[in-house]
Formats: sequence, C-alpha cells, structure tokens
Amino acid sequence: MSDKVDNWQKLAQYDTNIQGELHANLLKNNGIHVSMQALSAIPGMNSGAVLWVQQEEFAQAKRILDSIADGVDDDFESDFGNNSNNGDE
Repeated sequence: MSDKVDNWQKLAQYDTNIQGELHANLLKNNGIHVSMQALSAIPGMNSGAVLWVQQEEFAQAKRILDSIADGVDDDFESDFGNNSNNGDE
C-alpha cells in the first residue's frame, strides 16, 4: 500500500476556477501530479480553486508557478497603450 495519499501539500489558491484549471494544466504538462479542489460544492459556482501536489514534487511545481510571475512584462500594457504610431500620419 502506498502512503502517497497522505503526502499532498497545498500549493496555491486561486480566486476563480479557470485560473486554477489553467495552472493545474500547466503543471500536468510539465509532469507534475496535481489535484484541483473547487471551493464550492455547487456545480457552476465560480468560487475559486486550490491546487494540491505531492510533497516530493512541491518544490518543482512552485518553481514552475513562480516562473510565470517572473516572466510577466509589467510594462506591456503601458507600452502597447502608448504606441505613438497609430497610423494617423
């Protein structure tokens, strides 16, 4: 009998189900075993989600999720919105 059932750790919590699903799929695509727990028992209720991973994969999963935040270009919207060449020449 495996004791993996007891080795799940909470990795992240998201405000919407879709955020949880997107991040869970990213982790699965990188070979991480992940379980997503919806925060509401009512079907269709968008109440958020919690991601759980195995203890031995926790550090790798955290690095993957942290790399998303590190890769965000905070200036993207301002650069895009302040484009001085808008075709009105």
